[in-house]
Amino acid sequence: MLTWNVTYHCKKGQREAFYKALCELGIRANSQKEEGNLGYNYYFAAEISDDLLLVESWVSPEHQKAHCETEIFAKLQALKAQFCTGVEIDKFTC
Repeated sequence: MLTWNVTYHCKKGQREAFYKALCELGIRANSQKEEGNLGYNYYFAAEISDDLLLVESWVSPEHQKAHCETEIFAKLQALKAQFCTGVEIDKFTC
């Protein structure tokens, strides 16, 4: 199993707009339907008002790699460019 904690550092005051855009595009709903997906959930950081955390889990690294090659993932990159100043990724395998 592979889990990624993806912290999106949003531009000042843009976290809610970024999350809304993600929802409108259907990033979570589509990702959850992908083969090998075990979880794809967003969390709002309590201490940092401009951070959004995504916790995504996959059966294998190959499934996560396939996710990164989807059309919806490409659209996510455009949203990140529009709303975020940076991204940090912590990867865990078990």
